[in-house]
Amino acid sequence: MNREKLQSIITKYETLSKEIADPDVIADTTKWSKLCKEHTNLTPIVEKYQQLLKAESDLSSAEELLSDPEMKELAEVEITETRKEIERIEEELKILLLPKDPNDDKNVIIEIRGGAGGEEASLFGADLMRMYKMYADRVGFRCEDMTMNLTELGGVKEAVFMLSGNGVYGKLKFESGVHRVQRVPETETQGRIHTSTVTVAVLPEAEDVNVEILDKDVKIDTYRSGGAGGQHINKTDSAVRMTHLPTGIVVCCEDERSQMKNRDKAMKVLKARVYDYFNSIAEKEYSDKRKSQVGTGDRSERIRTYNFPQGRITDHRIGLSLFSMTDFMNGNIDEMLEALRLADVTAKLSEES
Repeated sequence: MNREKLQSIITKYETLSKEIADPDVIADTTKWSKLCKEHTNLTPIVEKYQQLLKAESDLSSAEELLSDPEMKELAEVEITETRKEIERIEEELKILLLPKDPNDDKNVIIEIRGGAGGEEASLFGADLMRMYKMYADRVGFRCEDMTMNLTELGGVKEAVFMLSGNGVYGKLKFESGVHRVQRVPETETQGRIHTSTVTVAVLPEAEDVNVEILDKDVKIDTYRSGGAGGQHINKTDSAVRMTHLPTGIVVCCEDERSQMKNRDKAMKVLKARVYDYFNSIAEKEYSDKRKSQVGTGDRSERIRTYNFPQGRITDHRIGLSLFSMTDFMNGNIDEMLEALRLADVTAKLSEES
């Protein structure tokens, strides 16, 4: 346990406590909000360290009683229990002191694309989109569709949507990768089980301070979006295609009838993809050095299989299988998300030791 690091955190926390109570700082809303967030992030560590100091004080008091014959037996029991408590608190502190992913608190842009398997892959892509949206609705995240390219049967060729809320990326970042499904497709008449794949990418929303996209680096084309026709047929070039020239990343958005709204949505997605492009390069260099089985960088990695005949969902990175297909596909994915988080924490702790 690094006591010097903990003491420096206590000092920093006390300084922040004074600053956020300063009227001059309060008057500067931006600065005050930033300091409050930093103060809030340090609070769990400070409180846990205070628990540790109290437990160590209790242990010291109990050890002093060992010399008293009448209190020795009681003291030994208290010493045993307090040492266990100290051990537990120290483990919790180690987790709290692990470097935090700066993206964990950000909103996310989720991209779902049908892979191998034709129409069945697209239909499963729609099932995954429904699963994530039901999860978001249950935990209170807000959902906003960005781009929807659907098949005639309601499958997903490409779906891009944003989830906003507290700590969205931290909860969903391990969902990036290839999701494989084994089931009898709705279009199958012989009852044969097919295997299809869907790619999911979870991108942290890129704020202006994270990535700068210069006007000269973006080519913008407008075109007439498709639609059902009739009285709502689009007679203007409201759809937008943005190309980031340095990376070749292309984003299309035609969901809104307003070109301005499509431009705003396309730029959000473009920023997220460009940020992810450069972040993934750094992540790959980092993950190559890590022992962790849980990753967020490699989009081509097959991470999970959904076996419908057996009612089983298996995550291949941590070897966890759940037999709750209906609940899982209805957005009850918390057990899997928590298991992935704990596996990542465990791996990081082993690297620290």
